[in-house]
Amino acid sequence: MFGLGWPEIAVISIVAVLIFGPKKIPELGTALGKTLRGFKEEMKTPSEETDSEQEKQ
Repeated sequence: MFGLGWPEIAVISIVAVLIFGPKKIPELGTALGKTLRGFKEEMKTPSEETDSEQEKQ
């Protein structure tokens, strides 16, 4: 995964818990998941704005 080994992932996890706290981590994960899901949906079905931009060209 991105060239990271288990020791690096453990250090990143510990730093994240120290910075955000254990209660905030699940909220951040949920927000990140929703953001990525919305991004994937936009990539599959472009919105009306991109359709109008393509017509102009």
